[in-house]
Amino acid sequence: MKVLVQKCSYGAVNIGTDYHEEIRKGYVLFVGFTHGDDLEKIKFLAHKVAHLRIFEDEEGVMNRSILDENGCVLSISQFTLYADATKGNRPSYIKAMNSEDAIQLYDLWNQELSKYVRVKAGVFGADMIIEIHNIGPTTILLEK
Repeated sequence: MKVLVQKCSYGAVNIGTDYHEEIRKGYVLFVGFTHGDDLEKIKFLAHKVAHLRIFEDEEGVMNRSILDENGCVLSISQFTLYADATKGNRPSYIKAMNSEDAIQLYDLWNQELSKYVRVKAGVFGADMIIEIHNIGPTTILLEK
C-alpha cells in the first residue's frame, strides 16, 4: 500500500465539469493498493497519516500533525502509484491491485482514517480533476 501525502491549503476534486468535494487546510492523499494489502496495513498507515508531523509550529519547525491543525483529508484512489515504467515507454500496472478488491480496501481506508480526522473522498475509478494548493511544497510518500 502506498499513500502520497501532500500538505495543502486547499484541495478539490471535480468529476468532469461537476464539483465533487473540497477541503481547506489539510492533506490531499493519493492512495494505491497492491497484492497482499490488508486491514492491518490500512490501520498502520491511517495512524501514520494522522500523526505525521509536517505542519509548522510557532518556530517554523515541522512539529504539528493534521490533528493539531484540525485539518481535513481529501482521499483519492490512485492505482498509478504502482506503475512500473522500467521497461519501455508504456507503464505496466501489474503490481496494482485489481479494482474489485481495491475498491473494498479504499472504502476501508477512508473508514479507518475517519476515526482520526475528517475525510472527504473522490470517486473510485472515476476520471477526476484534482486541484491542490500544495504548501511548501511538502510531499511525503508512505508505504507499508
